[in-house]
Amino acid sequence: MCGIVGLHLKDPDLQPRLGELLSVMLEAMTTRGPDSAGIAVYADQAGSSGTGPGLQYSLRSETGTDWDLLGKAIAADTDCEVRVRRLGRDSAVLESGASEALFLAAVRRAAPDVTVAGYGHSMVLVKDVGAPADICARYGIPGWSGYQGSGHTRMATESAVTTAHSHPFAPAADLALVHNGSFSNYATIRGRLARAGVYCETDNDSEVAARLIATRMAEGDGLEDALRTVLKEMDGFFTLLVTTRTQFAVVRDSFACKPAVIAETGDYVAMASEYQALAGLPGVAGAEVFEPSPEEIHLWSR
Repeated sequence: MCGIVGLHLKDPDLQPRLGELLSVMLEAMTTRGPDSAGIAVYADQAGSSGTGPGLQYSLRSETGTDWDLLGKAIAADTDCEVRVRRLGRDSAVLESGASEALFLAAVRRAAPDVTVAGYGHSMVLVKDVGAPADICARYGIPGWSGYQGSGHTRMATESAVTTAHSHPFAPAADLALVHNGSFSNYATIRGRLARAGVYCETDNDSEVAARLIATRMAEGDGLEDALRTVLKEMDGFFTLLVTTRTQFAVVRDSFACKPAVIAETGDYVAMASEYQALAGLPGVAGAEVFEPSPEEIHLWSR
């Protein structure tokens, strides 16, 4: 049992409150998963139209890292300026104009113990072990602004309680997936992806779905078609919330036994595993509130 939350803002005036609203929503889901939690937040970079001057990499170290020193090492290796924003002793966001492949290779050479939780032009992602409220406070999430975000609080059933196994899973630029449920044939799909050269970093079943979606989109599918591939090829009981730089999508399996509720107003679209996570949103009393139907893909675009 896990808890999912998501918020897609239509009204720019709400953007300064995105982190605050997401934090309250995620805390409301604590009883569904006290093991670990994570949040992906999408925001336009200053002075840009959303594509930004470079990619932002959300990095994490379990052993503690001198982020400024790492930034200098990567800058020297890639011959590109690296901007460093500390999120904490164990986490930071590094921005670089270097190509994705060049930057990731430089990270592996300079700091093999550092993991990339997610990256993109617009997305910053943090995740950690512990209660949602503690994690949100630790990284100052209530003060973050943006136009879209998703969150997950986890009760581990299929794999270990570690930061690496926590959600969201973000296998491609500006792509994040949070999942409530379990997939029964994930090992088969993971093996097929591996034979095609796509490898998972954990044994979490949710990561397999994320990488399947990323693979389909890299091959030219849109997000909706990629989600249809998940519905066709992956067995199990699940609710997924998948976000990209411009899209926000919710889908449930053919039995729809994992809970999900959506509230839509003229100002936002909000999604959660339980209505209590939506109850404190501004204007929710006048929202259209509904449960997604089985295998029906609900998608909103910016």
